[in-house]
Amino acid sequence: MKMRRAEIERNTKETRIRLTLNLDGKGKSDVSTTLPFLDHMLELFAKHGGLDLQIKATGDTHIDDHHLVEDIGIVLGEAIQKSLGDKKGIYRYGNFLLPMDESLSYIAIDCGGRPYFEYDVPFKPQSKAPFCFELFEDFFQALAVNSKMNLHIRLIKGRNNHHIAESLFKGFSKAFSQAVSRNLKEKGIPSTKGSL
Repeated sequence: MKMRRAEIERNTKETRIRLTLNLDGKGKSDVSTTLPFLDHMLELFAKHGGLDLQIKATGDTHIDDHHLVEDIGIVLGEAIQKSLGDKKGIYRYGNFLLPMDESLSYIAIDCGGRPYFEYDVPFKPQSKAPFCFELFEDFFQALAVNSKMNLHIRLIKGRNNHHIAESLFKGFSKAFSQAVSRNLKEKGIPSTKGSL
């Protein structure tokens, strides 16, 4: 069985990123983005999605974290698209309702090749934040567009921003794992069109 793996490198005047993704991994990660909270979220994605992820990334965070966070979303999206190949034999769809203490999020995915992004996650104002939480919208949008994924993310309830973020990333990882899992009953393309 062919290994679903991709390696992407992106170098601009703003960021330098090298990423390796193995969809058929064991949940191992080696992530260094210079943004510890983002590292934590990406490690959760690998662990709970059952995939292997390596990222080495730096950027102009002395200006703002936005360029680096968005570009990592772009590169991860490209790696997802490349590693899925023709998408033969995958389930294509995935969804998950994930609780994280008081937080509850719902994520739905279609890896059908039609990028669309819907995001309804009101993070709470904080006097001291470990991360600029609104950047997660930019991260997931970049990921959805570059992986050609239909991605809906909704926070149902939540109080603590750390818990909200964990709920999103763990929920995304579970829904993603469902969508890209191999369907033993489907050997071809999971679409009546015959291609995705």
